[in-house]
Amino acid sequence: MIGRLNHVGVAVPSIEDAKQTYRDLYGVPESAITETKELPPAGVKFAFVNVDNSQIELIEPLGENSPIVNFLQKNPKGGQHHVCFEVADIYAARDEMVAKGATVLNEPRIGAHGTPIIFIHPKNSNGVLIELMETPKAAHG
Repeated sequence: MIGRLNHVGVAVPSIEDAKQTYRDLYGVPESAITETKELPPAGVKFAFVNVDNSQIELIEPLGENSPIVNFLQKNPKGGQHHVCFEVADIYAARDEMVAKGATVLNEPRIGAHGTPIIFIHPKNSNGVLIELMETPKAAHG
């Protein structure tokens, strides 16, 4: 069973421009927006916008082979890319998804939060790409 909503992933052509939008339009303080980092195995740059009850993950392509490139070709201004839920055990979640007939798009790998993640194909989830991530060991704040 899925747990807490961890974040909503938003693909953007420029993380810096998106950060400015959250600061200027929505009043998010600079201190609530993380530094931009790179995750080469996933082909993305990322930053998190921390809000009271969750996070928004801003993702930008890291190179031409990034899976985000195709998304941005279809959605040049960016848009919602995925929704991420926490699970207690990523391997048990993967096995359960496969047993229920879902298409798991990858073997567990380390994601932006430093914990294992998998993605479930949108065709299994009403058109929404779902990320499942093992609950981080640090307590939620």
